[in-house]
Parts: sequence; C-alpha cells; structure tokens
Amino acid sequence: MSGANGLNLTLKVWRQKNDKDKGQMETYQVADISPDSSFLEMMDILNEQLIEEGKEPVAFDHDCREGICGMCSMYINGEAHGPGRGITTCQLHMREFNNGDTIYIEPWRAKAFPVIKDLVVDRSGFDRIMAAGGFVSVNTSGNTQDANAIPIPKADADKAFDAATCIGCGACVASCKNASAMLFVSAKVSQFALLPQGRPEAAERVQNMVKQMDEEGFGNCSNTGACEVECPKGISLENIARMNREYLSSSFKKEEV
Repeated sequence: MSGANGLNLTLKVWRQKNDKDKGQMETYQVADISPDSSFLEMMDILNEQLIEEGKEPVAFDHDCREGICGMCSMYINGEAHGPGRGITTCQLHMREFNNGDTIYIEPWRAKAFPVIKDLVVDRSGFDRIMAAGGFVSVNTSGNTQDANAIPIPKADADKAFDAATCIGCGACVASCKNASAMLFVSAKVSQFALLPQGRPEAAERVQNMVKQMDEEGFGNCSNTGACEVECPKGISLENIARMNREYLSSSFKKEEV
C-alpha cells in the first residue's frame, strides 16, 4: 500500500533472554503499516525487518490467530490484549492506533507466569490447575449414559456454556493487581458445577483446583473487576461468586466427613 495511508509507529518492546535475565525495553521503528493489518501481522513485519538486519526476532506466542486458542498474550499500552474489548491480541487491528503513535508491548506480568523469552510466558500453571480437577469422570464400561438423557434447564445450560468459553489466555491474571487467577478457575469450576454431570465430583473439584491455584502462587481476588473488563470472552464475575459458594459448601461437607 502507499506510504500516505500506512502507519509509522515507534514500538517499545520488552526483550528478555530467559526468566533469570533482567530484561529491558528496546525501541524499534516500523513504517507503512496497513491499518487493516492485525497486531500480530505488524509483529511479523517487525520480525522480518529484524531478521534482515541480522538481529534476533521478538519471541511471542501465537497459534490459531482467530481468537480461540488464547496463546497471543501481550500487554499493549498497559492493557491485556490492547485497547479493544472482547478480543484477543490477534483480533486487534492496527486501525485502533494513529500514525506516529508509540506502542508499549510487554508480556503478562505475574510471578506464576515466569517469562520464557521476550513476550512468551510459562502458563503451565493453568494446566496443572485443570489437571487437579477440571474434568468430569466418565463411566466407559459400555454403559455410558447418553448426555441428552438428562434434562437441563436452558438458563443453566447457557450459564455453563458462557463459563466454558474461557480460553485460558491469562488476561485476567495480567490485568489483576494481585495476579489472581480466580476468574479463570471459577469459569472452569462453574462450567461443571452448573450441570448435573459435574455435581458428583463438585466438592472435590473446587477444593483441589483452588488448592492448586494457591500452590502456583496466584494472588487472591482484588474485587476490582479489571479481569472481567479485559477478558476477551467477557467471563462474568458471577463465576467467582459461584466458586466461593461452592468452596464454602464443600468445606462444610469436608468437615462432616
């Protein structure tokens, strides 16, 4: 496209070799960026430029580039996934910025998300939380009950589906001043707690997932609500309230046993 329509931008990008390295901001210039380009396409252009200059390209996570996988985790101008709402970094387009802008690009900032390199962080803590209870045990003996045989009120099914849309990107952790993962964990607890298939293991599930969350080093809920605002899937804070009720109830049951 013509230079008259392209964006000329200054990028302040966090560069860090590994979790032991101190890291620092590096300044780069990119020119003639199409407003219709996605943010990750702009990062691709930057990396092509760096490679041509014989420099190390910027490491960043990405996969589907369709807002589904949750891999593209960037803190852009002080906001998780950038200035857009209800979108991931890969769905952010350069039309959100103006010619001559300076854009600050950082990784998720959380003790439980150590930096692997540059903008890539280790989010395996989420995997361990899921392994602790984010599943439903199924009878595979050959007598498995058909899922449609259990009537479920539509309101409950809709709430469970809304909770299940969480893609585990970690924006909730990055946007929370306490680096809390409660929105993520509560979404995973809720998607099962709202359905009859998830009730048999409900008490054990919430206890184990919250325990693992604490062991990973995530903080407590700050009640600020920044997590819901910056969540690309709009996961509601109501899920945290539901998880707290589930946890309290399961604690009483644990004492009774």
